[in-house]
Formats: sequence, C-alpha cells, structure tokens
Amino acid sequence: MAVEHRRRRQRRGVLDRLALRRSLHGLLAVMLVMLFTTGCWGGHSDEDGSDMATISGLTDPIGGVSTKEVKANVVQDKAVSHNGRTLTFGILYPFAHMFYETITEQAKAAAGPQQVSLLVQAPDEANAEQQIRMMENMINRHVDGIAVDPIDATAMQPVIDKAIAAGIPVICFESDAPGSQRLSFIGADNRLAGQRMGGLLDGLLGGRGMILVETGASHMDSLNKRLEGLRYYLETYTEIQILDVRYNEGSEATAQTDLEQMIDDHPHFDAFIALDPLSVSAAVLVWKAMGLNRHALTFGMMPEIEDAIRNGQLTATVSQYEQEWGAQIVSRLIQAAGGHKLPAFSDTGMTDVTMETLSRAAAEK
Repeated sequence: MAVEHRRRRQRRGVLDRLALRRSLHGLLAVMLVMLFTTGCWGGHSDEDGSDMATISGLTDPIGGVSTKEVKANVVQDKAVSHNGRTLTFGILYPFAHMFYETITEQAKAAAGPQQVSLLVQAPDEANAEQQIRMMENMINRHVDGIAVDPIDATAMQPVIDKAIAAGIPVICFESDAPGSQRLSFIGADNRLAGQRMGGLLDGLLGGRGMILVETGASHMDSLNKRLEGLRYYLETYTEIQILDVRYNEGSEATAQTDLEQMIDDHPHFDAFIALDPLSVSAAVLVWKAMGLNRHALTFGMMPEIEDAIRNGQLTATVSQYEQEWGAQIVSRLIQAAGGHKLPAFSDTGMTDVTMETLSRAAAEK
C-alpha cells in the first residue's frame, strides 16, 4: 500500500508539473505554429551584426519548467571557400518523405543569400546500404560539408569518419551517430522526447489504458531513444500498457499493413503512438478510412500533421522545431567550413502542438 501511495503521489506531482508547463508554454507553442504556417520568423541582431533567428523550447518534460534559447546564426558574409569558389553542402535524409521537404525548403532559403549550393539526396525507402553509397558519392565529389540523418548509426560511423579524414565536415541531425567523429548533432534529446510523449499520454488516459506503437528503422538512433523514453515514463509513472510495437523498416506499405494488423489484433486499444513520419502518414489514412475515435499522437510538425490535428485524425504531436533544422544545418556547415569549432549538441528543444495550440495561433493571426 505504501508503494502504491508513493507511486500515485509521484504521478500526481508529474501531472501537476506537466499542467504548469503547458500553461506557461502555451504561447511558445502558438509561436511555433505561426512560424510554421507563415514560413518566417522574427530575429534580432547580435553585437557582431549577425542576424539571429531565435526560438524558445522546453527541454525537460519531467522536472520543473525549464526553457532554453536556441539561436541559428545566419552568417552575413558570402560563404566562399579559400580558393574563391562557392561552397557545396550535401544533405542526406534517411528516406524520401514530405516531412523532410520542409527542412529542405528552409535550408534552401538559408543557403540562397550565402551563395551556397545544396546537394540533397535520400533513398526511396530507409535502406542503410543505399544511404551509405550516397554518402560515399558525396565524399567522392569533394563537397564542402555533409549533414546526414543516419538510418543505421553503427553502419554509417566509418563513412562519417572517412569524410572527416578527407577534410569534409560532417554533422548529424534528427538522428545521431554518437560513436563517430561527426562534429555536431542538431535536434533534441530523443529520450526526453519519448518521456514527454509519455506525459501527454498520461494526461489523456488518466494513467491507465492500452496503447499501440509503430516505429521505423530498427537501427535508427532517434527512434530507439524515443521508444526507450516512452517505455521508461509509462513503466515508472503509469499503469499504461504497450500492447504491441511494430517496425516498418522504412516501408510505407509495411507501415499501413502493420497498423491495420495491430488494430485487428487489439481492437480495444486506447491510443496509438507513431514514432516516425511513415507511421503517422499511415495513421492518418487509417483513421480517415475507419473513422476511428481513438487518440493518435506523433512526433514532428509538417502540413500533413497540422491538417490531421485540425481534422481530428491526430490528437497531438511533439515538435522538435524541425522547421529550424534547415537553417541550422546551413549555418553550422558554413561555420565548420570556415574552421570554426561547433558545439557537440545543438539542442533545438521541443513543444507540444494540439488543436488548442492551433486554435490559439489562428486567433492571433
């Protein structure tokens, strides 16, 4: 009884902190949505005259309220290499999907004024060997910097190290390769993101219920850490049970088939969690087709997710300010090409986006 009482008290304390956090950071979420829908942001000038795009995001979903300011430094001078030619940067995604198109658009917008050329590539599906071949091709083309979202961090590690040895700066974004010699990681702490998702579920389901989970490539660092964080929160603070976890391995067809099969196997589930873009795309289609009235939550922000929240197919998403990644990728690679030391971790923070958030953003336009 004492253990159960302590567990309930811990959970109540967490829920109280979550409620306080959402209240204090509702405005931040509104700013995120307005930034995403308008495609622009306000900035200020630092003392050195560089334009600075500033966002604020919560990074601690369990403890008290904490915010951090993330600055994407957009260099004023032309990005020109030592021999006078303009720079070419490679951006390598895990697979082709509209989620990454938003990042590409922002990267192009940041690269244009700097006269930076971008080489953007992605496998059709999450194929680690194909991604490695694309990385090798970028190295052979002697690009001036590479930003990669690795499917398999272990398999990509020697290729990243090869690029570094050849004098090509490499950074990771969204998913890290921490064992490599990459110079920096742009994104959020994905274990904390998973815990944050657990907190959202806890509030929606009242600490009890049954959920289904679908994720992408089984070797992808970011997805595995999200799942670890989610499991930790649910097992520590709630009585919510994970009924099934499926891996679509980067296949859109598999994502939809697996989700339909899980629903058939567990028709009384209370919520579905999509850890990757393909799983959320499948959820939107299935929710529309079946007219399901269950909670569905995911990670990331893109037009499809915003529309799905507005239309009732999705309940919420945990955004890691992905719309800022493109500008940060270009900024960091320019800095690296210029010989500047990069921070090992560029934490972009995270925030919840719900129908309430979207409604507030619309009201303030």
